[in-house]
Amino acid sequence: MALPAFFSAAPGIVLRDPLAELLGAAEGGLIEYGYADAVRLAGHSCPTVAGAYLMARAALRALYPDAVPERGSVVVTMSMAEEEGTTGVIAQVFTLLTGAAGNNGFHGIGGHHARHGLLRYGSNDLSCIAGFCRSDTGDTVYVSMDLSSVSPAPQMRMLMGRALAADATDAERAAFASVWQDRVRKLLLQHAEDARVIKVVRR
Repeated sequence: MALPAFFSAAPGIVLRDPLAELLGAAEGGLIEYGYADAVRLAGHSCPTVAGAYLMARAALRALYPDAVPERGSVVVTMSMAEEEGTTGVIAQVFTLLTGAAGNNGFHGIGGHHARHGLLRYGSNDLSCIAGFCRSDTGDTVYVSMDLSSVSPAPQMRMLMGRALAADATDAERAAFASVWQDRVRKLLLQHAEDARVIKVVRR
């Protein structure tokens, strides 16, 4: 599987999943996630997927500043409805990293490790994309992103039009893909820690 080299250079995150530990899926329950995992989940790489990955990573680090974040112990509440805009795509990436699932999620073992109902929609809080709340402490952070400073290349629209054309050449498709992924690369490698782009706030 040949992925762009910058995927592996993007910041990762180590989480502890007590369910994985219980079932022997990972020693100590420790699981390391990287951007490539989000790409495999979504089936593509774009600023939305990259931004969702960075927002979830930032939220978990804020909720667990002195400890390894615990997967399966965070309630995620999306501001918009599931079918609205890119909400569903972003929520899937949030689920990947937090374990929070909707009503179709895992119901637990012996009253423990349930994941269903931890992902919710429609808070209508227009100041953020989602809220992340620790189920043990109630500590909550709110995430959003502003990609205006990571603008697409001026030729993006023209290249996209050519790449989507029925008579597009391999070279034209490659040119578009290169410019498209360059924006993702900049977001992941230059703005992962940029609080103006990936915003995490407490209220």
